[in-house]
Amino acid sequence: MIDSHCHLTDKKFADDLPEVLDHAIRAGVKHVVTIADSFIESEQGIALCHTYPQISCTVGVHPHCAGKWHRGDRERLTKLAKSDDCVRAIGEIGLDYHYEFSPRDVQQGVFRLQLEVAKELAMPVVVHNRESLEDLLAIIEDVRPPGLVLHCCTERFENVESLLQWGYFLSFTGIATYEDAEDMRETIRRCPLERMMIETDAPYLAPAAYRGRRNEPAFVREMAMFIAKLKGVSFEEVDRVTTQNAVAFFGLQNRMLSPKEDM
Repeated sequence: MIDSHCHLTDKKFADDLPEVLDHAIRAGVKHVVTIADSFIESEQGIALCHTYPQISCTVGVHPHCAGKWHRGDRERLTKLAKSDDCVRAIGEIGLDYHYEFSPRDVQQGVFRLQLEVAKELAMPVVVHNRESLEDLLAIIEDVRPPGLVLHCCTERFENVESLLQWGYFLSFTGIATYEDAEDMRETIRRCPLERMMIETDAPYLAPAAYRGRRNEPAFVREMAMFIAKLKGVSFEEVDRVTTQNAVAFFGLQNRMLSPKEDM
């Protein structure tokens, strides 16, 4: 399995990250992708990759931080993205109209700029959406980055089906296990495994069995089991296909733990 989206630079992992990663390996998680929300987290993620071979990372600026975007940051992002082979995507980028920590027009401009950087570098993007889907899809359709995953997808299937038609992916978190998430469960049922990834978004959004606790990459196993039950297929099939999807999307063929490292 691969946890395709977690936040290992979060201070909630500051005291026991080696133990967290060991727990993940013992749960069958072969690789994790730690996601950046800012330039500082981008640099921290790269540093983590140098310490732990089972980690890859992204670089990018979250819509919450879009208001801090400065002249020259496009070049800064490009330089970071090209700085190390462990950087496998641009993200987490997108729009968030729920909190609006940054003005909507600023979010849209920074999102578009980062999509353009990804397109120039032929890198995939990890996209955040909250109550912004119409504007988000319009910008994506206009720029058309080479690869894209909608992280923590909670939308009705008919509202995100266009992303699948454009060749992109949907990724699902532990929210699907919550009692009031039937729309999300129906989206999972209708989304082909071949266009799906699984994630934890750790330390946030722990599955229902662990709700109230810190989420961690090992719990991505819960998502694989839950999706297998929803779709009426085996756990092994969900594991195999979603792992293949993440490996291809992030280009992880040469970064997965070997059997010896997995011991």
